[in-house]
Amino acid sequence: MKQLGFVRISSAVAAFALFAMPLAVSAAEKSLGVFKGWEAYSFEESGKTVCVVWGKPAKSEGKYKKRGDIRMFIAHRAWARPKRVNEVSFESGYTFKKDGEAAISVDGKKFALFTDGDTAWNRSAQDDAAMTRAMRVGKSMIVQGVSSRGTKTKDTYSLFGFTAAHNAINKACKVK
Repeated sequence: MKQLGFVRISSAVAAFALFAMPLAVSAAEKSLGVFKGWEAYSFEESGKTVCVVWGKPAKSEGKYKKRGDIRMFIAHRAWARPKRVNEVSFESGYTFKKDGEAAISVDGKKFALFTDGDTAWNRSAQDDAAMTRAMRVGKSMIVQGVSSRGTKTKDTYSLFGFTAAHNAINKACKVK
């Protein structure tokens, strides 16, 4: 159990560094293109290139009054040791229920991401790779979660354009 706690803290810190950084260096972001509902970009971090693809849901459902930004991210830090590619994170637009999970289905293939605050992550690099592969060949993705107030949400993403956006970050970060 201690290891899982360490993974959660490490993932939370890593995700904060991954997604807070682009906001701080937005002037240095380089667009790699917009591909239907998905956008690809890169930026420099400590002199090295980070590549990210992100998308917003086509449809969001739930009985909530207000919700922040909802986004799915996949990032590459191919230069990191260990190598970090296809890192998946989901930003929910609300604080998740404590010790909750985000349930994701890509054309029926299921994934369970752990949550911390308003973000959800896969538990391993293998899960990230499997989910990214499913997204590349899938048509739609559904993300379901429960807020700290008990509100259930369902976000539906079109995956049309995802493969082209993912190809763009693979090329920019030299990931095969």
